Amino acid sequence: MIFQSNASLEALNDWGKDTMTDFLDIRFTRIGEDFLEATMPVANKTKQPLGLLHGGANVVLAETLGSVAASLTIDRQNQYCVGLEINANHLKSVKEGFVRGIAKPIHLGKKTQVWEIKIYTDQDMLSCISRITLAVIDKK
Repeated sequence: MIFQSNASLEALNDWGKDTMTDFLDIRFTRIGEDFLEATMPVANKTKQPLGLLHGGANVVLAETLGSVAASLTIDRQNQYCVGLEINANHLKSVKEGFVRGIAKPIHLGKKTQVWEIKIYTDQDMLSCISRITLAVIDKK
C-alpha cells in the first residue's frame, strides 16, 4: 500500500469540514492499495449557467483528491504537500447525478508528486481527466 497514514474515510471527510470540499459536498468513498476515490453531486452549486457541471468544480474535485492522496503518502508530522500545477481535460458534459473521481499516483518522489485523477459520470463514462503536480515541503 502506498499510503503511510491509516486514515479512515470518516477522518478524511471530517478533515474538509467548513472548506470548499464541504461546500461542494465532496465525499471520500474508498481508499484502495493505490488509489483514493471521492464523489461530488452535480447540483446547482456545482453547475455553470448552462446547467452543466462547471469545469472548475471538476478541478476542485481533482485537486482535493490529489492533494489529500499525496498527504496520505508522507509523514504529516514533518512534511506537507501543496499544489504546483493542475490541468484538466473536460471530455463529456454532465447535467445531473454524481461524478466520481479516482486519484492514482504517477510519481511519488521525495520533493514532488504527480497524480492522475479520472472523473466518471454515474454511468461510468469518463467525463474529465486531470493531472496534478504537488511539492512535498519539509515543515520548519
